[in-house]
Amino acid sequence: MAAKKAYCNCLNTIKPVRDTLDVINGKWKLPIIISVGVGNERFTDIQESIPGITPKVLAKELKDLEQHQLIKRVVVDDYPVKILYRPEPYADTLTPIIHALKDWGLNHRQKIFEKE
Repeated sequence: MAAKKAYCNCLNTIKPVRDTLDVINGKWKLPIIISVGVGNERFTDIQESIPGITPKVLAKELKDLEQHQLIKRVVVDDYPVKILYRPEPYADTLTPIIHALKDWGLNHRQKIFEKE
């Protein structure tokens, strides 16, 4: 009976974690969210702030993040037309996760390099 309970408890954690990873997983999504979150609104500014990302990949990832309501595409009807990307308020819910990942990464790097 205890094994069944542990199995259920494990699934209760795994399923929402998998859902989260489905949204923010990959090499580029979190860097894009961070870039837009610090004020990079234009496509080229976002691309320049993330070394190695291609325009094709950036465009695809921005569309995915827009679908998940984390980033908003804003069309400024001017001449020439401007396309801006802004964080949705919902993206703020990722801030503590991003800070926790940053802290863990810094601690992990220090732990690994101390051993050498």
